[in-house]
Amino acid sequence: MISSVAARLSNPVTYSRGLHLALPLAVVAVWLFIDRNHWYVPALLAVPVGLIPATRTAEGLQAQLFLGRHEHDSITAARSADRSDRWRTVLWLEVRLGLSAILLATCVPAVLLVRDLVRATAGRPPAHDAIARIPHPHWWYALLVPPIVVLVGGIIVGLGDLVTAAARTLLAPSAAQRLRALEESAEQLLEHNRIARELHDSIGHALTAAVLQAAAARATGDAEFTERALTAIEDTGRAALEDLDRVLLVLREPHRPTRERPALTDAERLFEAARSAGAAVDATVVGPLQLVPGPISREGYRILQEAVTNAMRHAGRVPITVRVRAEPDRLDLDVANELIGPVSAGPGTGLRGIRERAELLGGKARFGVDGDNWRVRVELPIQVRGVTG
Repeated sequence: MISSVAARLSNPVTYSRGLHLALPLAVVAVWLFIDRNHWYVPALLAVPVGLIPATRTAEGLQAQLFLGRHEHDSITAARSADRSDRWRTVLWLEVRLGLSAILLATCVPAVLLVRDLVRATAGRPPAHDAIARIPHPHWWYALLVPPIVVLVGGIIVGLGDLVTAAARTLLAPSAAQRLRALEESAEQLLEHNRIARELHDSIGHALTAAVLQAAAARATGDAEFTERALTAIEDTGRAALEDLDRVLLVLREPHRPTRERPALTDAERLFEAARSAGAAVDATVVGPLQLVPGPISREGYRILQEAVTNAMRHAGRVPITVRVRAEPDRLDLDVANELIGPVSAGPGTGLRGIRERAELLGGKARFGVDGDNWRVRVELPIQVRGVTG
């Protein structure tokens, strides 16, 4: 017991918690200087003060500062959001005042008692305000001082634990605040996953196209074809750099509007880049792509980009068949290529990204061997906007 208290007394947080308990005593002391007869008034004033929304912020910041750095997650510094928060703040103020009163009622008599024992040990007469009038001073009274100090230390440690436990309960985030925090965390995770998919699809497509274009130019040895390949590599690299700048801007300044991402109406540029790399892309588009809602159109472009890139990366310069169909209630994407070599055991990052994009939009993605081809099929539910006059 004594060793445990001694260990806790060597911890700085014990004294910061004690200081946190002592702070309300300053307000009480000012009031008692004004009117000692109505000593209970500070407890009554805690009710209207606690009902002020900003009080919860001030009390939360104090608790986070004094009760230990590990309490930041369990104690909120947000304003009171509803009636429950305000009344919990009132209860917190009352508990804090009560524990502060216990600290005062314990420590002051203990300090006076230690003083009286020290005077008795030294053979000096009792003080005029002595709480223990010792008639026969003797040196052995000094032996009573350490137990008293340990007892007071234990009380300070215990009161610090109590005020911390009360803060965890009364200043903890409300259910609504915890729900908002979970929603923000989920949104942040989704945004990070989206950025990861953007980088994978954009940069992966650019590198795959550039590698295939460079390999084709070397294989042909045709100066005119090499010139076209270099131009295509330059265009592909420039587009990839623009995508990279846009994604990095989102990471650096998440609240700043970013440049528009490519959509299905830009799909022809994607097909031309694949053709310049040597792939024979047969693309068929049915329906008004310009009327597909923006979020679905942009995600559809990325799905096409990854599917075409996947075909080029794993099958090389083989014919790729692309079918895009926009209907009033859904968007169908179909990309197929001839199988070259064995199929890997499980889906890679790109195919998982296609599935995640489809599921986030309420659609479904299927991919696998279809006869002699590898096929990616995606269905996204949409509502095509009508044309207004």
